[in-house]
Amino acid sequence: MRPQIITTSSDEELAALAAEADEDAADVAAYDAAKAAFEADGAPVFPPGLSALMLTTKSRLAAARKGRGLSQAELAAKAGIQQGYLSDLETKRRAGLAAKIERLAAALDVSVAWIG
Repeated sequence: MRPQIITTSSDEELAALAAEADEDAADVAAYDAAKAAFEADGAPVFPPGLSALMLTTKSRLAAARKGRGLSQAELAAKAGIQQGYLSDLETKRRAGLAAKIERLAAALDVSVAWIG
């Protein structure tokens, strides 16, 4: 068996690693502070699956619907609107009437501001 020789890093390398660790710690602290402020504001914290859907869909409305496991037809029926109208809202071809947005928000159990 051959002996293992362990060498230490130079002072410059150690300083660079320490600076990187400090930067990482600052990023974590900034994230934690932003998350705490977000939660204190009463805004919902989304599970990772919904967050991923929000990045891959055209609208938060579509993400919320998919996150609830609903088809457009199911959500439309639950909210008492036409499926085509819901499709237009999800693709942002229509802005939507306030009363219908409220019904969609209630059906999805989210705030109107969140899907509006």
